[in-house]
Amino acid sequence: MLGWVPFLEPMNAMQSVWYVFLLPMSFGISVIYRALREQSYATYWRSVCVMTAQIVCGIAAIAIALGLFVQLIIPLLNSP
Repeated sequence: MLGWVPFLEPMNAMQSVWYVFLLPMSFGISVIYRALREQSYATYWRSVCVMTAQIVCGIAAIAIALGLFVQLIIPLLNSP
């Protein structure tokens, strides 16, 4: 750990389970953002859950789109 340089050498131990941290990260972002932006705290937790679901679904959709692009479109660019 002493010779590890962040951003230049990624931590290989966490690369296989990165998606596990998606839910706590999106929940934390939602809690903080909604605490600052919510006008009425009567619907606070509902809006936090909705925003968490939106973040998770958005990142999953981006991952699927990028995977389809890499698997389907890029091979077509290399063909003669």
